[in-house]
Amino acid sequence: MRVVFCGGGTGGHVYPALTVAAALRRQVPDADLLYVGVRGKLDADLVAREGIPFRGVTAGPLRVGNPIGALRGGLKLLAGVMQSYAILRRFRPDVVFATGGYGSVGVGLAARLRGLPLLVFLPDVAAGFAVKTLTRVASRIAVSVPPALAAMPSSRTQLSGYPVRPQFFDANRDAARAHFGLDAVLPTLLVMGGSTGASAINRSVASWVATFLETGQLIHVCGHNDEGWLQTHRDSLPPPRRDRYHLHAYLHDDVAQALAAAGLAVMRAGASTLGELPAARLPAILIPGDFSDQRANALFLEHEGAAVMLEQTHLESLPTLIDALLNDKARLVTMRNALATLAQPAAADNLARLITTLAGAKAKVPA
Repeated sequence: MRVVFCGGGTGGHVYPALTVAAALRRQVPDADLLYVGVRGKLDADLVAREGIPFRGVTAGPLRVGNPIGALRGGLKLLAGVMQSYAILRRFRPDVVFATGGYGSVGVGLAARLRGLPLLVFLPDVAAGFAVKTLTRVASRIAVSVPPALAAMPSSRTQLSGYPVRPQFFDANRDAARAHFGLDAVLPTLLVMGGSTGASAINRSVASWVATFLETGQLIHVCGHNDEGWLQTHRDSLPPPRRDRYHLHAYLHDDVAQALAAAGLAVMRAGASTLGELPAARLPAILIPGDFSDQRANALFLEHEGAAVMLEQTHLESLPTLIDALLNDKARLVTMRNALATLAQPAAADNLARLITTLAGAKAKVPA
């Protein structure tokens, strides 16, 4: 069985694809896999860590705010379709699996042109432009959470859950804190802005971190762009506080350990929060970015009692909200219980089985 995985531009689209690829390898050990991602982005590095061959294609954001940007995106999409078509013709996959992001559109459309079965996974609550485009031509659609079902064609859509790597379910808090060199009893906050960081959140952290570190400790995943000045800021703190500030530009396999170590998180509301927070049972303050469909994710988790949403325009209230939640043990327990009900450990296996089914069936692409 030969399978092409695609989806990229951000880690939020690459990681679920790689998680499903690992599940597929467990189910079909001799499966021949290929990842087609965005040339020049972090896709290639993430895929290489999993030992999966990678081919890069041209792609760029399609939903932009000006005509010139839209034209550039359209030209990159056309180039990406042509490049993907050639890759698919040579690799001859039995099925293509797409997780969204602008990096998946050209590959998905090329699969349609070649008459290949196309499985599209919607990781978010609300579909972005890429997934909306691909669901029109998909053989099957899978979604991560129940609210996403309503916007998809019912005859071709099923609920799979969000695929999360096993270590998110298995990580132990005490071991995780020891891994990061954390104090065993101090309140632990995790701040993580996503695979590319979040400058607005990073600037907010810098404004209140010295006070927070008087009584707590922080794991701060800041992204590469802001690492330099934040490291300088950390180094300027007196030793007791500096030692409690654990700054990282990026975490790969250690993300699961970071979630296990923390008692509360401050994060963007990317698709991964729908799977990783429930897996780790980690309450969170979610600050959706104004550049994507993250607000729907944050609202869903808040509605379920699993998180609190904070608009980026209200970042000045973030330290007060952090203190209130860390000091409200009963509410944190309630949030963890809500997260437990949302966890779906079988999601990756569900999607791998669906891929296997499509690979053995004749493509059924809607007209």
